Amino acid sequence: MGKEKTEMTLISTYDTDLMQLADKIVAEIESERKQLAVSINQTIKRTYWNVGRHIVEFEQKGNTRAKYGTQLLTSLAKILRARVGRGYSRPNLNNMRKFYLLYPICQTSDIFQTSENLTWSHICELITIDNDLEREFYEKECIAENWTVDALHRQKESGLFMRLAQSKDKESILQLAHQGQNLQKVEDVVKDTYTLEFLGIEEKKRYKESELEQKLIDNMQTFLLELGKGFAFIRRQYPLIINNVHYRIDLVFYHRILKCFVLIDLKRGAVTHKDIGQMNMYMGYFAKEENVEGDNPPIGIIMSHYRDELLVEYATYGMDANLFVSKYELYLPDKDELRKLVAEILK
Repeated sequence: MGKEKTEMTLISTYDTDLMQLADKIVAEIESERKQLAVSINQTIKRTYWNVGRHIVEFEQKGNTRAKYGTQLLTSLAKILRARVGRGYSRPNLNNMRKFYLLYPICQTSDIFQTSENLTWSHICELITIDNDLEREFYEKECIAENWTVDALHRQKESGLFMRLAQSKDKESILQLAHQGQNLQKVEDVVKDTYTLEFLGIEEKKRYKESELEQKLIDNMQTFLLELGKGFAFIRRQYPLIINNVHYRIDLVFYHRILKCFVLIDLKRGAVTHKDIGQMNMYMGYFAKEENVEGDNPPIGIIMSHYRDELLVEYATYGMDANLFVSKYELYLPDKDELRKLVAEILK
């Protein structure tokens, strides 16, 4: 009996040691794979940048444009595809050329220094942005927030930079472009308008607030992207009881940077003074009953499809400064109109 127990102990110890050995080997393999991926990504970007440089330098020779004209990239693509493969199509060569023109200095650019999460596919999205300030903003945010290519495309198409910039002064817009979003106060977190085109609800379709809420839950990853950095989802239909009356908050988040709860109520129609008063009550409840040591006062956001500015101004008079009434839109904004507004501020 004692011998069998000893053998089982030895087997158990052996299995544990074997698992520890396997863990070390797996960690080593994964580390090397990551380093390899980083190295390949870096190499691809530098190679394509240099290809773009060669094309531009060739074009800049005396009569090159007159001699080859618009056929240069088409002809070059045929030669390169035959010799080195399909990655050198005319559209891709054009992207490489534009990449070099927009980022003429590669040694110090974040595009090259932060190679882990910024791929060639990200760069192909960035170089479609003609405005330098817009492009710099998306580049900074893409690196800081580790956006996927799809996330970058969505934020770009929804005009995130211009939506954030339209309520700022010239100095703040320049700071936003050069540094990305810098969340230091409550006003930096809340947007004037939220774009919810990803829900797929037609503008004129009749829908209930509960349907809107469900679609937001179903598309939480994209909704978090639209809300901005720092949001963590806590619960939907958050219950609270005040004087034996039951209430429910549509959506509750916690903001990890500002260290506070964020309460969101959804309104399909216009916001009323009762809605504002109710949100103020929710915020008071959370401040007194849910906050723990280290938590800051909660933020309340009423998202409405329609907003009466005058009513909101009067109804929020003297109330908590952390209470906001924001609009939501079910379609992508007119980026040209937004761009004009921002351009006027930058004059």
